[in-house]
Amino acid sequence: MAEGKETPEREKHPERSGDTPSKEEQELRARWESEQDQLKSKLVEYDTEDWQRDVSFGGLQRIGGVDLSFIKGNDEVACASLVVLSYPDLEILYEDCCMVTLTAPYVAGFLAFREVPSLVQAVERLQDKDPSLMPQIRNLQMGGDTFPLVESSGRVLGMALKSYDKSTKPIYISVGHKMSLESAVRLIHCCCKYRVPEPIRQADIRSRAYVRENFPAEGAVPESAES
Repeated sequence: MAEGKETPEREKHPERSGDTPSKEEQELRARWESEQDQLKSKLVEYDTEDWQRDVSFGGLQRIGGVDLSFIKGNDEVACASLVVLSYPDLEILYEDCCMVTLTAPYVAGFLAFREVPSLVQAVERLQDKDPSLMPQIRNLQMGGDTFPLVESSGRVLGMALKSYDKSTKPIYISVGHKMSLESAVRLIHCCCKYRVPEPIRQADIRSRAYVRENFPAEGAVPESAES
């Protein structure tokens, strides 16, 4: 629903070459574009829960954040992290870190097809362990002046938001599934102690710490500034 890190695929991944895509990569891109179009057609861009319409989000109790941190120099092995925070206190109720191997290739603009399967597995583990802790909002990936992000047709795709007074970099918020853009912006602003929304900030902290502790020789890809 929100992206707080500039071009996160470049910050969290080793550098990629600028080679011309192979035939296989072009076919994969075409397939993923088709899947994106199908998912887009099912997107619900309005509020569906009573708590979303409440000015203070009364009824919202849990928010989840996910993140992947790669071993330095390795763009296939990473730590997938899921945290669940209470709302509005933003205290950690649950955390899970697990090393994963990504099999899908990196294709610019299609990062979700590469990373989301491992993050879905983390959510499924929580469902098996303790369904009562399942977050009501998931995948907050990153509070306040806002600026609309508009496509050529005039349709508003998202908002750029200054989330933290001491930060000069905005975060970018897109409409969430079954949640309006207006509600998404309000909620993300409420979740920001710093520039990056707290659910994602905590998931990022834990995934990097897990890599450093378990792979001290390699370490994690360095974190970005102003997080």
